[in-house]
Amino acid sequence: MLLPQFSKYRLECGTDEAGRGCLAGPVTAAAVILPANFQNSALNDSKQLTLKNRNELQKIIKEESVCFGITHVMMHEIDEINILNASILGMHRSIQQLQKTPEFIAVDGNKFKPFREIPHQCVIKGDGKYLNIAAASVLAKTARDLFMEEIHEEFPMYNWKKNKGYPTKEHREAIAKFGPCKYHRKSFKLLPTQLTLDL
Repeated sequence: MLLPQFSKYRLECGTDEAGRGCLAGPVTAAAVILPANFQNSALNDSKQLTLKNRNELQKIIKEESVCFGITHVMMHEIDEINILNASILGMHRSIQQLQKTPEFIAVDGNKFKPFREIPHQCVIKGDGKYLNIAAASVLAKTARDLFMEEIHEEFPMYNWKKNKGYPTKEHREAIAKFGPCKYHRKSFKLLPTQLTLDL
């Protein structure tokens, strides 16, 4: 059973991101403040949930949260500032969207930069420990998956509706065959060095 939140502050937001390890598409972050009495035994780290559960939970989170924010940080920004900075930027922008200013920020992972003067705590595997971080992980994952399904229509050869931009064998083979497109992260190693292209 996940704990409601990390701190004793009344307004604590959880924040998390999805898509850091992908070769294509944005990194997507979310921030969520849940009501003090929020309970949901199904809510967990989004990676542990089925697609059906994630989609059901994201509706519940949006309806029952005090407030939430979701941000896509696009490929060109990832390439300019690197994926770690882009992930943190996405979390900051998501917190900025919140209709109420949090008194404390619980962050999934081990890296964060201070946001304004608000105290924060990084929690490794926090999306499996605290409900508000788990809620942020579900919102980030479902929003990013939807984005990848939409751009799949434009470039179906990469099969993003299935691999969501992650470096699967199929995805890398499609990059080798068709080359990268505008949604690929140019700063990432899109192909392993041992994979040579027949030009």
